[in-house]
Amino acid sequence: MRITIAHNTNQETLKVVAHLRKLLETKEGVVFDAKYPDVVITVGGDGTLINAFHRYENQISSIRFIGIHTGHLGFYTDWRGPEVDKMVDALFLREPESASYPLLEVELLTEANEKKHFLALNESAVKRISHTLEAKVYIDDQLFENFRGDGLCISTPTGSTGYNKSLGGAVIHPRLKALQMAEIASINNSIFRSLSSPIVLAPEQCVTIVPNADHFVMTIDGRRINIRNAKKINYRISTKEIHFDRFGHTHFWSRVQSAFIGDNDDTI
Repeated sequence: MRITIAHNTNQETLKVVAHLRKLLETKEGVVFDAKYPDVVITVGGDGTLINAFHRYENQISSIRFIGIHTGHLGFYTDWRGPEVDKMVDALFLREPESASYPLLEVELLTEANEKKHFLALNESAVKRISHTLEAKVYIDDQLFENFRGDGLCISTPTGSTGYNKSLGGAVIHPRLKALQMAEIASINNSIFRSLSSPIVLAPEQCVTIVPNADHFVMTIDGRRINIRNAKKINYRISTKEIHFDRFGHTHFWSRVQSAFIGDNDDTI
């Protein structure tokens, strides 16, 4: 089993990483391979895991992720620092089984007809910083609305609990594999008319944004990319998925409850 450990540099994280590495070194058949891993163990928080995802996104189909959180409870991190021994035992005592989540595919077409492709685990947003964004929004190549506002956010189901939720979007279970678009401070007048409500699209549908601006900002999971001379941006659910080791993997709604509501011991 080829394993790599991705982590932040917090003091508590480094302690957990040192202990984790010692445990793994005692296991037969473990090879530490940061280039072509079978399993990526992240120690830190959701940001650490998202960074690791982008580092290995070209190998995403052959990698399983395991998240250990050493600070506040992360949405993608199933294990706590004190549970490392238990996690390592489970990794080697059970047959591999994955829980898979859909990803967002982003295709940027330039004025020169060059195509650039990106993958997002959470979301991608299109914004302008000092001015409002004007754009036409198409659904499956049919004009849906003329948008004006601060921007638009397209999210995956798991990303629906992040930026999308703060914009008033719905929280979507990842088995739905749906795309969600939420407006960021839209302006409605006699020229620009938008729905002023988040929309949820079927997995086979595509959202296309045609910006009326020679420059704007696009984010991929919070990473800022300055864009110039773009013709359009296409968003759809990718055929690729991210895979998490299923052992100890927390039920989706339990994650939502823990993250936003708090623990509740009442059962039916």
